[in-house]
Amino acid sequence: MHKKWIWAALPIALWAGPAFAHHVMAGRLPLTFAQGLLSGLAHPIIGLDHFAAVIAVGCLAAAHRAGPALAAGYVLAMIAGVAGHMRGAGVPGAEILVALTVVILGMTMLRRQSPSPAAALTLFALTGVVHGYALGESIYGAEASPLTAYLIGLAAIQTAIALGAMALVRVLAKRWDENLSPLRLAGAGIAGIGVALLAQQIASGA
Repeated sequence: MHKKWIWAALPIALWAGPAFAHHVMAGRLPLTFAQGLLSGLAHPIIGLDHFAAVIAVGCLAAAHRAGPALAAGYVLAMIAGVAGHMRGAGVPGAEILVALTVVILGMTMLRRQSPSPAAALTLFALTGVVHGYALGESIYGAEASPLTAYLIGLAAIQTAIALGAMALVRVLAKRWDENLSPLRLAGAGIAGIGVALLAQQIASGA
């Protein structure tokens, strides 16, 4: 069953194409506060890799009472990753690392036992930094005003998505009882997306 979901996810990832980091302004760098805010709000939605990651973070955080804090840890780490890129930090093969984190998050969702809060926070922090660095590529060189707006929008939408996914899983978990197979199937789909993205990056020589 898991293999079926992984293969089902491949066309989605391939359809999305390699242009996940493009802004909503036809790929142009934001020049105003409004453009930066719009770009930050849209980025995790138009980027399948980043969207899958934050959904997985919300799903995994749902298992813990400190779920909101764990999700916040991911968002803060993501902002730190963007800041690192802005300061000129170099991360070779960043897009491959992004795809790998999506695979790891999906595989973690497949486990019957949820990771401990400390393990989850570590995973979220590492994932957040990697995704933040990749997201920083599209805003690199922007002026202070659109950059600040971009970070505000990015943090707001990432937090909303993660907390929304967490809340949904908690509501649905009451109906699933001990049967968490729907959540595992979602994890298989996310892992499949990551595998497809990874293969795409390797094929393109990223």
